[in-house]
Amino acid sequence: QVQLVESGGGLVQAGGSLRLSCAASGRTVSSYTVGWFRQAPGKEREFVAAFSWSGTTNYANSVKGRFTISRDNAKNTVYLLMNSLKPEDTAVYYCAADSRFWPTNYNYWGQGTQVTVSS
Repeated sequence: QVQLVESGGGLVQAGGSLRLSCAASGRTVSSYTVGWFRQAPGKEREFVAAFSWSGTTNYANSVKGRFTISRDNAKNTVYLLMNSLKPEDTAVYYCAADSRFWPTNYNYWGQGTQVTVSS
């Protein structure tokens, strides 16, 4: 099975950028579809973006045009570049992996990283 560790969160002003990393170990990340999710206080977890094992991407409408998901096979890592951040992007961000193409539920999860966007 694969283990996932997120990093790169922090405090940033509105309009700024952050790049989150999801480092995989135990298995090759290119064998999985990797998704990013977020959960704000008092809200349900929501889908942000995903990078399939075949190389296709998918984004939530709320982040389309601002966030970019990418994969570095050599580093066994999936990234989420977040530009033009808004206060409503504040949440704990999680990466998840699954061997299915576009899973509805992901089997493997990281511990999360906090992103706070100040206005």
